[in-house]
Amino acid sequence: MQRNSLSIQGPGAVAPAASTAQRPPSAPLGGPPPGRRLGARPDPAAAIRRAWRILRPWPGGRTLFSLLLGRRIPYTGSIRPYVVALDPGAARVRMRDRRRVRNHLGSVHAIALANLAEVTSGLALTAALPHTVRGIVVGITIEYTKKARGTLTAECQCVVPEVVDRIEHPVTATVRDPAGDLVATATVRWVLAPR
Repeated sequence: MQRNSLSIQGPGAVAPAASTAQRPPSAPLGGPPPGRRLGARPDPAAAIRRAWRILRPWPGGRTLFSLLLGRRIPYTGSIRPYVVALDPGAARVRMRDRRRVRNHLGSVHAIALANLAEVTSGLALTAALPHTVRGIVVGITIEYTKKARGTLTAECQCVVPEVVDRIEHPVTATVRDPAGDLVATATVRWVLAPR
């Protein structure tokens, strides 16, 4: 016995929905998309570039991209980063000063600053990685130069070296306050390796 369900086709119109038996092979239910073998890891760089390219031009697209980023990386989402600009090898991300990211001294917490710098370096580097290379953070050092208050902007520019074997690659991100004063500089150490 075949089950049919109902779907709304327009204002007030109701029609039977296609059953799973009628789905074309290009729309699998839970399997890998066509062209990708089962168990293959998705290319995060391509996914980030594609999402940014699709969402950025639309009103609210940067906000939606930023919300999706926070949803995909929950700890990063705790600082509510807002991606202002993203190109392969370059990223600019903002973080609003709000109670949840403050310390007991009334300034932005040091770890919130580190989180902002790390996600900015990660976006810049990941957006530049070729599909044949993967990367993971193995360390971070950060220098705090001023108390952080107000909306903060982190920027990162980097170049991806040629990767033929596992290498360690440092990426630097800076964090500035609304006056443009340097608040923190972070160096994030990434291990890059062929896939």
